[in-house]
Amino acid sequence: MKEVKKPELLIPASSLEVLKTAVNYGADAVYIGGEAFSLRAKAKNFSKEDMAAGIKYAHDHGAHVHVTANILAHNYDLKGAEEYFHELKELGPDAMIIADPGLFMMARRICPEIEIHVSTQANNTNYETYKFWHNLGAKRVVAARELSLAEIKEIRANIPDDLEIESFIHGAMCISYSGRCLLSNYFTGRDANHGACTHPCRWKYAVVEESRPGEYLPVYENERGTFIFNSKDLCMIEHIPELIDAGINSFKIEGRMKTALYVATVARTYRKAIDDYLESEEKYRANMPWYQDEIARCTYRQFTTGFYFGKPSDESQIYDSNTYVNEYTYLGIVDSINDKGLARIEQRNKFSVGETIEIMKPDGRDIETVVKAIYAEDGTSQESAPHPQQLIDIELDTVPEAGDILRIHAPQNGNLR
Repeated sequence: MKEVKKPELLIPASSLEVLKTAVNYGADAVYIGGEAFSLRAKAKNFSKEDMAAGIKYAHDHGAHVHVTANILAHNYDLKGAEEYFHELKELGPDAMIIADPGLFMMARRICPEIEIHVSTQANNTNYETYKFWHNLGAKRVVAARELSLAEIKEIRANIPDDLEIESFIHGAMCISYSGRCLLSNYFTGRDANHGACTHPCRWKYAVVEESRPGEYLPVYENERGTFIFNSKDLCMIEHIPELIDAGINSFKIEGRMKTALYVATVARTYRKAIDDYLESEEKYRANMPWYQDEIARCTYRQFTTGFYFGKPSDESQIYDSNTYVNEYTYLGIVDSINDKGLARIEQRNKFSVGETIEIMKPDGRDIETVVKAIYAEDGTSQESAPHPQQLIDIELDTVPEAGDILRIHAPQNGNLR
């Protein structure tokens, strides 16, 4: 196989805990949002203190941190944005992700030492746009999700070598053109371009005939549901060679509102797939069943390759039922192991003594183990852990390591948002 440049694996993080998980499970870089000026207002996001801790943790482990400041700003946002960029200058992330041209120029003026990556929200669909941003000082441009691999390859051939291309390869898709949807603002007054989208594309809709007010007729696409706007989830785990061949420098995962379990599963799977392919295409092909099985353990809708191979046909239609498939439930991350071999975790979902759970390790191993005992912080024995975020010590028949994730196979289908 010809020598190729290793692409960056860029993973989302909603909190300091998830950032550490992403780094531990294979991320080359993590992208996060601060408490303002980010297009995920409902995510937990990072305080200044957590951002500083996250940047230090990532840098100590050889990873980078990109901070989103990708709202489309109004006049009243500008003063706060200026203050925010001064904060980022002190914190020293590796890059800022920006969509608004005014904020771009402000960031260049205040912190020219920090790379600027142009957000997909800026609708970057042709090589002249890429060159425009490069001339203004951008280091990287995030491709619009509507681009095919052929279009990205043509962009790569027509832009400077030092301008990087970042592209989403996994996660939720939007019904609108790179996020420019007005439904949320119209229905709820919450502006998607200010990070407050209520995801009305996931709601159920009906048709009313003009002369029959009050008679609601459900809208059926097919036998699976009435969700006429909702998209399947993007998944390109089977197409790593094509992504690399197109000249994409950074493989971006969507999901800044996802759990640590989701982040760990996606990071670990794509990490192995990329590394296997760079070692040999034969190894990548041979391990494809493992990648497919692992990626299906995430919470997901049905999968699609989006627009990468051209406009989706009727057979691979992007829009479909919004019912999630959820095969595994997240129990917690092992914080430490005490001298008795008990694992300390902050519990996230209920589990009980006697149940078989799974230890998920960064190196790709999944180890089944039985819960032998559960103890509260004061040492009191308990039969189950029903209270989310309770600190507990657990005895397993296989001792885990700090940083391992605990999960349980518990298939669920539902309209999770």
